[in-house]
Order: sequence, then C-alpha cells, then structure tokens
Amino acid sequence: MENEKNIEIKRFSDEELQEFKELILKKLEGAKDDLKLLTEAYTSKNDNDTNDTSPSFKVLEEGSQVLSKEENSHLAARQQKFIRDLENALIRIQNKTYGICRVTGKLISKERLKSVPHATLSMEAKLNQPNTKKL
Repeated sequence: MENEKNIEIKRFSDEELQEFKELILKKLEGAKDDLKLLTEAYTSKNDNDTNDTSPSFKVLEEGSQVLSKEENSHLAARQQKFIRDLENALIRIQNKTYGICRVTGKLISKERLKSVPHATLSMEAKLNQPNTKKL
C-alpha cells in the first residue's frame, strides 16, 4: 500500500480529457473565425475603399494600407500556428497523452492547461528553458 501512495497520476481521466476537448474545440472555433477575418483584411476581399475609382495616387495612404496588410498577414500566420497547436492538442487527447509535459513526463497543472490548452511543457520545464525569463 505504501508504494501506491508514491505513484503519481500518469495521465488525466477520460472525463477530464473530455472537458479539455470541449475547451479546445471552443477555442479552435474562435481561432478559425479570427483567422478568416484577418485573411480577409490582408487579401482585400472586404475592400470598401475607392482604390478602383480614385484618379490620384495617394502615397501616404498607400503606404499605410501596405503596412496594415503586412501586420494582418503576420497576425494571420500567428493565428494559423495557434490553430495547428490546438489541433495537435486534440490529437494528444485522442492518444490519451494530453497534459503530459514533454520534458519532465509529469502532468501539467489543470490551471495551466485551462489558460494555455495547447501547452506541452509544465511550468517547471518552461522556467528551466534557457531562453525563458524567471518570474
């Protein structure tokens, strides 16, 4: 019986995994909606300006539009990465490996997974990374 007390939980229960799955699916839906808006913004599909009717070329306005499209493009790329990470988290749920730190092998805290559902590192591992600043 003493050995049983020292055994750590190796994975989340199926019920807990289902809760995380629902959370991730909600976040994934919102992220895809955001990506659609960002993509439309930098591809000018939703363009309501007068570019096609304006007789003069406005240098400052054109530069501002290019910068805005470039920023939206960067945001869209970041959003695509977020979506990919959420989809990978769903695969880990399916494989029942979700919530296990890829460095320590220990369970990541539920609080961390609720705020960062695609996390693959526990706070312990995250803070021990060379490029991470200590809090």
